[in-house]
Amino acid sequence: MPRLLDKYKSEVAPALQAKFNYKSPMQIPKLVKVVLNMGVGDVKENPKAIENAANELAVITGQKAVVTKAKKSVAAFRLREGMSIGCKVTLRGDRMYEFVDKLFNVGLPRVRDFRGINPNSFDGRGNFTMGIKEQLIFPEIEYDKVEKVRGMDITFVTTAKTDEEAKELLSLLGMPFARS
Repeated sequence: MPRLLDKYKSEVAPALQAKFNYKSPMQIPKLVKVVLNMGVGDVKENPKAIENAANELAVITGQKAVVTKAKKSVAAFRLREGMSIGCKVTLRGDRMYEFVDKLFNVGLPRVRDFRGINPNSFDGRGNFTMGIKEQLIFPEIEYDKVEKVRGMDITFVTTAKTDEEAKELLSLLGMPFARS
């Protein structure tokens, strides 16, 4: 069982229940899934770029990435409907907790000039999205084998009803929010 899941059960859930006065343990917010999304804009010039991005996501998460396709054609971007434009991975359960633990304790401290995560990226329903500028912060990525530095979006989906509850959940799990 991942360390973060143990921490959630022993420390985080009781702290949330005490702070927000939940009557039932089922009301306590939980982390449901984490979605990593990597857009690949240079797929027109380099057809192997999507494959490389999917392999990097698979190495980082330990789970096969799904290629995402364009839903509409956009002439300004030279994009046709059905073209491969990125890849994503949805993590749940033990893999999710292991990835979150790795992100908070290994990945984010390796970011240059890191001053904390902007706490204003909640969507109003208790979900949080953050961006990473380069995939090199993860220890599994070998610097010499990277063709192009790519960023990614990471979305944390929770059962929290409000942003305040979700922020408390994520900060208790160890997310390094910037001081506001």
